[in-house]
Amino acid sequence: MIEDDLRAAFARHETLTPPTGPVRSAIERSVVRRRRRRFRLRLGGTALALVVAALVGVPAFTPDRPAPAELLVGPAPSKPTGALNVLLVGADGPADRPYRFADSVLLVHIPADRSRLYLVSLPRDLEVSIPGHGRNKLNASLSFGAGTPRPDLARGYALTRRVVSDTTGVRIDAGAVLTYPALRKLADAVGGVPVCLPAEVRSVHTRRVFPAGCQQLDGAASVDLLRQRYGMPDGSLDRDRNAQRYAAGLLRRVDERGVLTNPVLLSTLLRQVGTGLVTETGETSLPALLAVAAQGTGAPPVAVVLPVKYVEKPSYRFRLDPTLSPGFLTALRDDRLGEWTAAHPDRVTGLE
Repeated sequence: MIEDDLRAAFARHETLTPPTGPVRSAIERSVVRRRRRRFRLRLGGTALALVVAALVGVPAFTPDRPAPAELLVGPAPSKPTGALNVLLVGADGPADRPYRFADSVLLVHIPADRSRLYLVSLPRDLEVSIPGHGRNKLNASLSFGAGTPRPDLARGYALTRRVVSDTTGVRIDAGAVLTYPALRKLADAVGGVPVCLPAEVRSVHTRRVFPAGCQQLDGAASVDLLRQRYGMPDGSLDRDRNAQRYAAGLLRRVDERGVLTNPVLLSTLLRQVGTGLVTETGETSLPALLAVAAQGTGAPPVAVVLPVKYVEKPSYRFRLDPTLSPGFLTALRDDRLGEWTAAHPDRVTGLE
């Protein structure tokens, strides 16, 4: 009896049931949109990571926390005008290491005319003022900001960005923190990176010998070279210069393979490299930043180390060169690095 009553009730209301076709179509469209959005997010994160690594060659690379969807979908954003400064921080050790120090700090200057990219190395041992921590080396700002026992690299980047901006007087428009482990994967994924060294480098970690001249480095060799500073005439300054040379080779390699314009290659590299890059794009959208950076790759990059002087006390560190640094920083702020490097060719790092 109850079953009969239920059947009769369903029969009376069956005509009120909406057709399933439109509902199913709407669900399928929603699923497709979500999949496409995830795919765009993945491609966008990979592209930024590749551009960052290609631009600076810092001794590490790990991809990013997912960027907000609105940065990567929808109408194409307008490209920013004027000069841009992107801060890249290379962090030592694995991501969960309790104490994180900045092994490399590079400021990528993209001039307003987009003529080329300028790679400005800031020595890790540069003496700076760190808010809340007094005078210390620049590399300590990442550790102080990240905290312990589980470091937050986003906070570490924020403090480092503030210190660099205060020290140089330069506005930082975007940036990223990258760590060692994924550089090995990235270099292998692009088939190795060509690097031209002016002098032989002997690894104090593996005893590997990097001869003077041009050579192709796989992932393991890339990490090994970029860690070296002992036994070189200028120590950590020479390591910064080798990082710039590595940047030029990686940029060339990525451009040759058409990675940034090939979604299949981008997706493959994403799977190979993994996740973990911490990035900040500020007021500049991710696609716009990529577009602007790509404009500056038409000419070879120009690399220079911030002019500094070595001091022995209170400990091994550098201070701004009182003769050269004021003019250099003025040129950087005024977007006239082309003029400054032309007037000081001896300060430009030879990349080939």
